[in-house]
Amino acid sequence: MHIVIMGCGRVGAALAQTLEQQGHTVAVIDRDPTAFRRLGSGFGGRRVTGVGFDQDTLREAGIEEAGAFAAVSSGDNSNIIAARVAREMFGIEHVAARIYDPRRAEVYQRLGIPTVATVRWTADQMLRRLLPSGAEPLWRDPTGGVQLAEVHTSPAWIGHRISRLQDETGVRVAFLTRFGEAMIPSSQTVLQDGDLVHVMMRTEDVAEIEAAFAKGPEEEAGH
Repeated sequence: MHIVIMGCGRVGAALAQTLEQQGHTVAVIDRDPTAFRRLGSGFGGRRVTGVGFDQDTLREAGIEEAGAFAAVSSGDNSNIIAARVAREMFGIEHVAARIYDPRRAEVYQRLGIPTVATVRWTADQMLRRLLPSGAEPLWRDPTGGVQLAEVHTSPAWIGHRISRLQDETGVRVAFLTRFGEAMIPSSQTVLQDGDLVHVMMRTEDVAEIEAAFAKGPEEEAGH
């Protein structure tokens, strides 16, 4: 997958290096050409000097071939504008923005842009937003047989109760992330647009569970 990153600060550089090590092609955008020094001489991706929400700059970075976009510059406004341009102008499915003001998180989430507030920031959290399918587990028991992981959920599950999701997929939902905050759901909790679902599951069942989450709920009788 090709991934475009706006911002070559400490986090942006770490994210770029990690993604490249995982076999993805990466382009990094920054206004300051000296910022690219953080990438190191071994980085093989593109370095694009410019404004990350400028469409020509994004095209130079390969946004039209990209599968994901991360906005991790030092400015909240720049990050959310760039994220919206990537999502709305170029149709990028996996988009995430870093923000410094967690009070804005709910507003951004309602715009369909997953956000990570700085106080909870790690490059790993951004990786989970950009590469939701097959993401590394959040936790694994010592035997490796059971793990906690975020599973990409089809929009078809929106409006359905957690109890139905659990019954049809055979997993236990450990918690949800909603508007940037973790919450423990009840069986009556209804999935909303933008929810990130974290489940406990057997490691050997990961592929089967990912497929069930991606498929959506079974058709009900009479429909």
